[in-house]
Amino acid sequence: MRIQARTFLLGLALPAALAAQSAMPRLLGLQATFIGQELRPFASPYAGPNSLTGDGDRAVTQTYGAYVGSQLTERFQLYLDVELFRGSGVGRTVGLAGLPNGDAIRAGSADLGQAPYLARLFGRWTLPLGGGGEAVERGMDQLPGRVPVQRLVVTFGKLAANDLFDTSAFAGAPRTQFMNWSLFNAPAWDFPADTRGYTRGVAAELRLAGWALALGRFQMPTEANGNVLDGDLARAHSDNLQLTLMPEGGPVIRLLGYVNHARMGDYAAALAQGGTPDITATRAPDRAKRGWVLNLEQPLAPDGASGLFLRAGWNDGHTESFAFTEADRSLSFGGQGRGWGAEDRWGLALSIQDLSREHRAYLAAGGSGFVLGDGRLSPARERVAEVYYAWAPRPWLRLSPDLQMIHNPGYNRDRGPAWVFGLRLRLSV
Repeated sequence: MRIQARTFLLGLALPAALAAQSAMPRLLGLQATFIGQELRPFASPYAGPNSLTGDGDRAVTQTYGAYVGSQLTERFQLYLDVELFRGSGVGRTVGLAGLPNGDAIRAGSADLGQAPYLARLFGRWTLPLGGGGEAVERGMDQLPGRVPVQRLVVTFGKLAANDLFDTSAFAGAPRTQFMNWSLFNAPAWDFPADTRGYTRGVAAELRLAGWALALGRFQMPTEANGNVLDGDLARAHSDNLQLTLMPEGGPVIRLLGYVNHARMGDYAAALAQGGTPDITATRAPDRAKRGWVLNLEQPLAPDGASGLFLRAGWNDGHTESFAFTEADRSLSFGGQGRGWGAEDRWGLALSIQDLSREHRAYLAAGGSGFVLGDGRLSPARERVAEVYYAWAPRPWLRLSPDLQMIHNPGYNRDRGPAWVFGLRLRLSV
């Protein structure tokens, strides 16, 4: 049975919207983030349709957002986020698995328009299970107050899957922490999302003393990097299961497993066609991509200002990279520390991405994906190193110079290394 996306969202949000007539919405935050980057020229003996430009480039992105929440009942909250995006990433936002700007949209603003858009509209229902309560601070999508230590939380509506899965206190927010795509999520997790990074679905998390278990099902796009979510929920969806261990004094350990079903192509089938392979010509309904992510974080200070993180990810690599970026194996590690000022932070991290044998062969034969395609390939692991310093002279102001060095851009040892200099300004209240 095919369910249209608007009908699906309306069915999720309507009960909460009716109840909202008796609740007072609360403005949780306003933010504006400006990111300017310069890609320096680098060695590029050849290039293809989706190559990172070797001639260098400069680009600026702007994002603006307003975030509202409402406590509709004792156990139910509703959140609404509206955002506006302008600009584009360096190099047309292609040519890398680890794209350098976490705010950049791959399709570019020309494809999606310049108007404000609904980023999130979701409900959060909490069932107390005992264990007392703990305080939560006001956030962009978090009403302040107290929540039960042990609880069952159900979240549904339009949201970002990485709001709920593969999170990290030290590498999960490209507007305040690392900006490279390979560092704010595991690149091998092809997480369900439209072009802007959002999806629709439902997730439930059971949180008890020392551990938590979360399960979520979300919509997939109709095509790779597409901005239309597939309404054929029986054959197009993403299932995610995450176990989180939170031992006292020890590292937080998250183990995520996922299976994506969508109308994806197959790299081996594309190669078997002969000539220049075209992954889009092999797409078929209900193809599956499976993978896992290991996510560790270790706070080094009681206030959480300093800590270390590590992510390792893998997917089968047979089916087409579809929603996040083109990576089949990934490893990243690094840390965040306190700077000179009380609210200043610095970060240093390294990520390594690789492709499956079939994916490498497809690119080497001249095939293109939605972010990669040099026309040929001398295979090598893509490596990204990033360092930033976030200077916060006021609670509402954060200025962050950033430097990224990218070896073997697009998994190609014939090209690079590429250097990206950046400056990020964030205003938030």
